[in-house]
Amino acid sequence: MADPKSDTGLAARRAALDLLFGVMYERRLLSHQSLPDDLPPAEAARANRLALTVMRHMGRLDAVLRPYLQRRPAMAVQNLLRLGAAELLVDGSEAHGVVSSTVEIAKRHSRTSKAAGMINAILRKVDGEEGRAAWAATPPQALPIWMRKPLHKHYGKEVVAAIEAAHERPAPIDITPKPGVSIDGAQVLPTGTLRFQQAQVTALPGYEAGDWWVQDAAAALPVRLLGDAAGLDVLDLCAAPGGKTMQLAAAGANVTALDMSGPRMVRIRENLARTGLTATLVTEDALHWQGGPFDAILLDAPCSATGTIRRHPDLPFVKSADEVESLTKLQMQMIDRALTLLKPGGKLVFCTCSLLPNEGENQVKAAAKRHVDLQVVPIDAAPLGGTPDWQSPEGGLRLRPDFWAKSGGMDGFYMALLQKA
Repeated sequence: MADPKSDTGLAARRAALDLLFGVMYERRLLSHQSLPDDLPPAEAARANRLALTVMRHMGRLDAVLRPYLQRRPAMAVQNLLRLGAAELLVDGSEAHGVVSSTVEIAKRHSRTSKAAGMINAILRKVDGEEGRAAWAATPPQALPIWMRKPLHKHYGKEVVAAIEAAHERPAPIDITPKPGVSIDGAQVLPTGTLRFQQAQVTALPGYEAGDWWVQDAAAALPVRLLGDAAGLDVLDLCAAPGGKTMQLAAAGANVTALDMSGPRMVRIRENLARTGLTATLVTEDALHWQGGPFDAILLDAPCSATGTIRRHPDLPFVKSADEVESLTKLQMQMIDRALTLLKPGGKLVFCTCSLLPNEGENQVKAAAKRHVDLQVVPIDAAPLGGTPDWQSPEGGLRLRPDFWAKSGGMDGFYMALLQKA
């Protein structure tokens, strides 16, 4: 690979292709990959954005490219075509620069050099009237069948189509402020979360002072189900990266934050230090840790994270139905374990950033059947800034990416409030 410092025009594109290869071939999440250390920050950011753009629109890109291909090309060639088409059709970049750079990258690698002429011809057709018309007529990228089937059954085809359309739009930046903090230029959402459509996080006012932390609007709601938490002993299970821990601490709770990942616990410690908030940190396996009893427990359980696809479009290419099955079993175990750490009359908030009912509604209904001393406390969405369509029949809240579509959407999330007799 050429030195990125001397070849910045191509460096970001090559790095983006490496990221795509890691996801598509090695099945590694972007968060588990790294970019070259000598890639300038601006180019690294561009590489990451390009890779995200391709994955967010891959189904549409492949549909536009397909008529120009006699047979499916090798993955390296296919990814070059996808990247070039994404820059042309999504970013609206100038055609000459995109085509020439993509062809130059192809020429420099033995696996793609013979396809350079074909890449040049196809991308020029994609940039033409026919290619752009095909792009406009192609529906958003479909979810994989193992997700689509249960979602169709639960939500219906129209809702799933709206969710898929929401996944095409990059997520805005949502922040949760400390009580009483306001920030100029932010959109105030109905739930109280502050939103910026475009921003550099560390450059926002109040970052250095620790006045707020990044947290999607949907993820900021589970803590609020507990009501006034001041003075309560609260356990935050699976606490990293610490958004809910900081919410609880800022509300005056005595927080114990538990997570089994040492590196992720470091992030909580850093976030608490920046915000000046305090919590007791425990690095243990929740299924075996001895502690409590607590007045309240917040269990943000490990899940498929299928509600965060608009933020992490690599997830559908890496996750599988087999993984979801094991996660649902773990969630069941963690609910049962959490109840043993809860005082009589105590409250348990169960939540997941998943769209799948087996990781939400069905999980709560099953828990209520297993535990006769457990009550599902129905949630009224209105006091939280929500609407009746957020409310789920069993008493929880079901949030979807297509909610608030005009202002940037939200993560898919499920949450329920349970009370121990």
